[in-house]
Amino acid sequence: MNGILKVRQTVQTTCSDMPCVVEALLGGGGQGEVYRANLDGKPVALKWYFPASATPEQRAALEMMITRGAPNEKFLWPMELVSMENVPGFGYIMPLREPHYQGIVALMKRRVEPSFRALATAGLSLAHSYFQLHAQGLCYCDINFGNVFFDPKTGDIRICDNDNVIVNGGTPFVNGTMGFMAPEVVRGEALPSRRTDLFSLAVLLFYMFMLHHPLEGKQEAAIGILDEPAMKQLYGTAPVFIFDPNDRSNAPVPGYQDNALIFWSVYPQFLRALFTQSFTKGLHDPQNGRVIENQWCAAMVRLRDAIVYCPHCGAENFYDAATPQLAGGQLPACWSCTKAVQLPGHLRLAQHPVMLNRDTQLFPHHVDDQRLYDFSQPVAAVTQHPTDPRIWGLKNVSSTKWVLTTADGKMRDVEPGRSAALQVGTKIHFGKVEGEIQR
Repeated sequence: MNGILKVRQTVQTTCSDMPCVVEALLGGGGQGEVYRANLDGKPVALKWYFPASATPEQRAALEMMITRGAPNEKFLWPMELVSMENVPGFGYIMPLREPHYQGIVALMKRRVEPSFRALATAGLSLAHSYFQLHAQGLCYCDINFGNVFFDPKTGDIRICDNDNVIVNGGTPFVNGTMGFMAPEVVRGEALPSRRTDLFSLAVLLFYMFMLHHPLEGKQEAAIGILDEPAMKQLYGTAPVFIFDPNDRSNAPVPGYQDNALIFWSVYPQFLRALFTQSFTKGLHDPQNGRVIENQWCAAMVRLRDAIVYCPHCGAENFYDAATPQLAGGQLPACWSCTKAVQLPGHLRLAQHPVMLNRDTQLFPHHVDDQRLYDFSQPVAAVTQHPTDPRIWGLKNVSSTKWVLTTADGKMRDVEPGRSAALQVGTKIHFGKVEGEIQR
């Protein structure tokens, strides 16, 4: 081990004066090195700064973050400063990322293959987490795919490298990562802010869903060497969205940029519309043109609820209300096997329809407008009849009684633990909202 700190060395937390024992070097970057360490029997991550980065300004920023606390549990947030006798500089401890969380780079390289539901869940958590950070008057400054990790099975996320966070409008420690920086930052016309974070978030989400960069089309393909002048033009002075409906000069190149071409056609129009806004109007109008966090959150919830399984290959497809025609209750051909996909029944709620698949669940978010993005515990689940597999129902797994009204006007209660048959025309009053089962 050739790091600044050595295995079994002990540093002290500056506030609680507790010993923290270094266990292993995990990696290093431009600012310092990160170690696995042990604090009072608990595993933590420890970042120690190189002398050039151990500035009073950096220390003050960390103290501000520690005092404020993490916006939510998704952030691997600084917990406490640490120091050591006879070693210059300082560091800080933070929660240790669990090993099953994978980087977005692993997704880009297809080393992990999450479901669309997991991706939508990760997108929801990212957008909501950055909203909570911005709501505290903070700016992340350097959103990129190197500082986000996710669980490929569930879509749960972790956000690291939080020591670059500043008060919105303050002086940043970094301007961002090329390719994620807003055009006005690339051109040197602006510093990182909440508005530039919104652009970086859109780029990150595009990478996650399309496995490609939103500005890398024909122009990037024609560049021999992607050096600094070329990147400044591509991302700053002359950016063009690869799916700009009014400018096809930078369209993706078939055979070279196929990820974007394939995945763009898979997703429903409402998601494509947000990306189009982000990288057309949002390129040139930072104040009014960028998609805000809650718009992304709403789209990600809607995307989760639009999933339909192909009965032939099992691939996740999407119900898209903007499809010109759903002939005979069928969706367009499955993107994976090209066979016909039958549209399942769905629950029509005020905000959008929820497809009633074999594994569909409803959460507090669906039935209570005051509990937005609450996916803590399901309140309803699609279930199969125990003796007649042809009959499906929506089981009440909440602690609240529902009121059901059949298509012919008959009413009955659905107590917790009981089910409502999935019959077209049935209305269910969940307490604060009502939904109708439709075909």
